[in-house]
Order: sequence, then structure tokens, then C-alpha cells
Amino acid sequence: MPNGARHALGVVAGLLLPPLIAVGLFYGVDQVSRNYQQFIVSWVGLGVLLGSGVLLAFLLGSRLSPVASLVGGLKFTAFGILPFLEISGLRLIPDRMFGDELWSGFLTMAYTGLLLMFGVLLLVSSAFPSRWRSAPRAVPAGPAYGVIPPYQGSEDSTRPFHRD
Repeated sequence: MPNGARHALGVVAGLLLPPLIAVGLFYGVDQVSRNYQQFIVSWVGLGVLLGSGVLLAFLLGSRLSPVASLVGGLKFTAFGILPFLEISGLRLIPDRMFGDELWSGFLTMAYTGLLLMFGVLLLVSSAFPSRWRSAPRAVPAGPAYGVIPPYQGSEDSTRPFHRD
């Protein structure tokens, strides 16, 4: 895949996946914590948390493009800093940005610092130079490169070795 297409897909993934991850985390944390207080396991909440974790791992480790983790990291870091700026006296978080189920999960994730941690995690993962490089190109086979060319005879091509 050419670098331009890889980075374009990274921008699209960086714009679409972080909101899905955030909604999944907010909903899952709310469901798990709400049912945990009643000594009930919320399988739906755990499933949504696991799905969000898979999407987060995709942003962190995919060869798609580091732009995806960079854009996502900026979003998570911006929302993760808001509660700490609010503690210092600035009123930045509106009373209700989300519905009741998402709001409780957002407050839990934000005030415990998990949103900030995920943001920094995504930013650091996009800082590695190896993620910005494209995949190595294939070396053409031939005697000039020290590689024996494949047999071009009429023998059965499914045999693993050439027979004389």
C-alpha cells in the first residue's frame, strides 16, 4: 500500500475510531460499575469494554498509519486534561455532554485519569519512527542479489525441490 493511501486511511481511522472507543468505554464502565454495586456481573458491559479494548489495540499497534493513533491521542488527551483544569478553577466541562449512562462512565474515566492515560499512550505509540516508515520493498530475485532464481522447467510445480 502506498504511503499516501496508508496515511489517508490512518486519518479516517483516527477520526472515526476514537469516538467509538470513548462511547464504548463510557458505556461499559457505567454498566460494570453500576451492576458491581449490586453484586451482579454485567456481561454486556464487559463485552463492550472488551470491544473497545480491541479497537484501542488496533489504533496502538496497526501498520495502518501512526496518524490514526496521533489523532486519537490528541482527542483523548484533550478530554483527559479537562477534569484537571476544572479542578484548578476553570469551568470547562458542561453539566451534561452525554446521556445518563455515558455521563457516569465519562466522569469515572475522566476523574480517575484514564482518559489522559489513554491519550498519552496513543501519542507515545505514534512517536516511534518505525511506524512512520513504509513496509520494506521486495528484493528482486536474481544472481546479482545472492538469491537462486526459481526453477523454470516443465516439471510439476507442486514439488518442493527440483530433481535432475
